[in-house]
Amino acid sequence: MLSKKLIQSGFLLTFLCLAFSGVKAQQILTLDKAIEIANSNSPDIRRSLLNLENSEQSLKAQKAALKSNFSLGVTPYSFNQTRSFDNYNAKWFTSKTTQSMGTFTVSQPILPTDGTISLVNQFGWQDKSSIQGNSNITSKAFSNYLSLSIDQPIFTYNRTKLQLKQLELNLENAQLSYAMQRLAMEKQVTQLFYNVYLAQMNLDIAKDEFNNTQKSYEITQNKVTAGISAKEELYQAELNFASAKSTYENAQVNLDNLKDQFKQYIGMDILDEITVMTNIEQSPIAIDQKKALDNGLSARMEIRQRAISVETSLFDMIKTKALNEFKGSISLSLGITGDNEKLRNIYDNPTNNPKVAVSFNIPLYDWGEKKARIKAQEAVIETQKLNETEERKQIMVDIRNICRSLQNLVNQIEIARQNEKNAQLTYEINLERYSNGDLTSMDLNLYQTQLSQKKMAYAQSLIDYKNELLNLKIQSLFDFETNQPLVPQNIIQKK
Repeated sequence: MLSKKLIQSGFLLTFLCLAFSGVKAQQILTLDKAIEIANSNSPDIRRSLLNLENSEQSLKAQKAALKSNFSLGVTPYSFNQTRSFDNYNAKWFTSKTTQSMGTFTVSQPILPTDGTISLVNQFGWQDKSSIQGNSNITSKAFSNYLSLSIDQPIFTYNRTKLQLKQLELNLENAQLSYAMQRLAMEKQVTQLFYNVYLAQMNLDIAKDEFNNTQKSYEITQNKVTAGISAKEELYQAELNFASAKSTYENAQVNLDNLKDQFKQYIGMDILDEITVMTNIEQSPIAIDQKKALDNGLSARMEIRQRAISVETSLFDMIKTKALNEFKGSISLSLGITGDNEKLRNIYDNPTNNPKVAVSFNIPLYDWGEKKARIKAQEAVIETQKLNETEERKQIMVDIRNICRSLQNLVNQIEIARQNEKNAQLTYEINLERYSNGDLTSMDLNLYQTQLSQKKMAYAQSLIDYKNELLNLKIQSLFDFETNQPLVPQNIIQKK
């Protein structure tokens, strides 16, 4: 079993170094704390949030566009003078126009039919004069035009409804991407966290190895001085001591580099001093492979994203079929116009302005363009459907592989634990032999290196198991440690 004394002494050494070095106080980070910091500061999470915000606001804007739109156009003053030729009288004349007007418009999109209904009121005042030869004709009057109109496309797809549905799918896709990014972030933070933890352990082990090598060097020095050992033993002990010191310094450099990578990813200040703390001891978790598969296939967000891709491809097919399509439009307008020199008499003699128009766009021949584009889009749809099917297969393969790997890692942990225990006993026995002069410093250094390797191998096996357990949690969206699904069943059923 991994020595708790070693872990505790490592942390104690770290704190004592900080206390007497006068450097900035270190922050103690647990894995949960690191994930919490990454949720707020990680650049990847922030980018995903910005993408989610973009999708939310785009959908919000589209829904707002479906409500009544009010607009007011005002022309306080306008003057125009032109010189024109009167073909009927075969004479030139000059006209001057001064006017002010305002237009108030209310337009309401009709979502079920993709039509638009509009109410328009245009009120104005006009002073117009025409000079032809010696005659001068002037006219001053108020005018008001009120109309209600409907524009309705026919024989085509509902573009407004399709755009709204696409934006809803974009938002759902962004939400899924954000949730997946959070899971990916948790996995990456966990890996970086344990990398730092292993580097801290490696530094502690290198420190112990350095101290042990220093003791053996002193023992060898005393033996050579007393004439018990050959001088060559001292040369080898000096080499071992220098090597252990170099290993210790390299472990410190590696730890500092890994800490910088870790702080960069979770969004911390690079200059902050940190140390990580966790308990890597892990009891084997019972894994139900069938539950993992069922939950993964029903809850995995990648499957829904593939389904969204299929739906989006079907929407693109609708647009493709609308190329060079037969379509029409119906316009209906009912209006009334009144004008008079006096404002209160503006509707004494009103004029009705009805308007009805039916128009069609009839494609004749497109040289096979539409047919080719439809076939190309059909290939895209089939590709997206194939991707969805293969995604489900890949999820099954990944979950089954992880379940097998977890069982194998349980065995590896037990083997690594026994190896570490044996290496510790072997080193202690040979240290005693070395003290008695029955072993050379070179041989003792080999046992020291073997012990360090076994300690790191045991710690690595525990961390590998934790990482694989987290991987199963991400792949199946089920936490077997708490026996709870990450996605509630009511949301899965709704989806």
